[in-house]
Amino acid sequence: MSSQSFSRPGAVDLSALNGGGTPQQATPGASGGGYVIDVTEETFQSEVLTRSMSVPVVIDFWATWCEPCKTLSPILERLAAQHEGRFVLAKIDVDANQAIAQAAQVQSIPTVVAVLRGQLVPMFQGAIPEAQAQQVIDQLLQMAVANGVAGRADPIPGAGGAAPAEGDDPVEEEPIDPRFEAAYDAINAGDFDKAAQAYQQVLAEAPADAEAKAGLAQVELLRRTAGADPAGALAAADADPADVGAQLLAADIEVVSGRVDQAFDRLIGTIRRVFGDDREQVRARVVELFDIVGSADPRVVKARSALASALF
Repeated sequence: MSSQSFSRPGAVDLSALNGGGTPQQATPGASGGGYVIDVTEETFQSEVLTRSMSVPVVIDFWATWCEPCKTLSPILERLAAQHEGRFVLAKIDVDANQAIAQAAQVQSIPTVVAVLRGQLVPMFQGAIPEAQAQQVIDQLLQMAVANGVAGRADPIPGAGGAAPAEGDDPVEEEPIDPRFEAAYDAINAGDFDKAAQAYQQVLAEAPADAEAKAGLAQVELLRRTAGADPAGALAAADADPADVGAQLLAADIEVVSGRVDQAFDRLIGTIRRVFGDDREQVRARVVELFDIVGSADPRVVKARSALASALF
């Protein structure tokens, strides 16, 4: 994984899976409003790898005999429809496409992963509630924006919904906000200093811009965790709860790994143990992570209450 492109440990490079044959028409998914497709080894290159350069692709690994899959797949399809092209759901039958499942290191099903810019990023295994799946998707979309993958897919003809009728205006890909193009380019190049400067320039003109604030916070998070050893950092923090710097780094790693609740619990627990400048430093980091996760996220709402209790 180059240049901390995805921030989540364990990304797998799938670029070698290029199909090798003539692309075939993907079989439409059962639902999802045109944003769900069945993918095979022959269509993987065009439907997943190429598409992931502009829009996140979520892969649902399933099989006809898998009972939990029958619970999870409709949830993912509903979320794909609700997000209206902010991600595409690719359904892959592991029995019929064993090479893809093997390359993605699928051990059990259902398994759900994301692909951004040709790299696979683990999300979760097993059937989970819709609210939890929504949280994971939200994290993916935040990660995608931070990495400049901010497109919106057109409805896919025949894929889980009717194609636009002839004469209808096509749904165009959502353009990237030009104010953030320099930041996205810098992130893709691994230049987090330049990306931070780009966001700061936007904030100099519009100090209340929530998207720019969140983008800057995400870049700072990427910059802090670049080159870190996740396992070593977490072990060091657990071994010395009084080490504020170790707790801050461990919380950052937990956030980029999707363990948001654990990160907030760690930092709020630290606030209860420290005083003075150390306490203010940790409080400021918690607030910064709130901006990254999103103020409306239930985990932030819960942590905000816990933070107030710890401070007062």
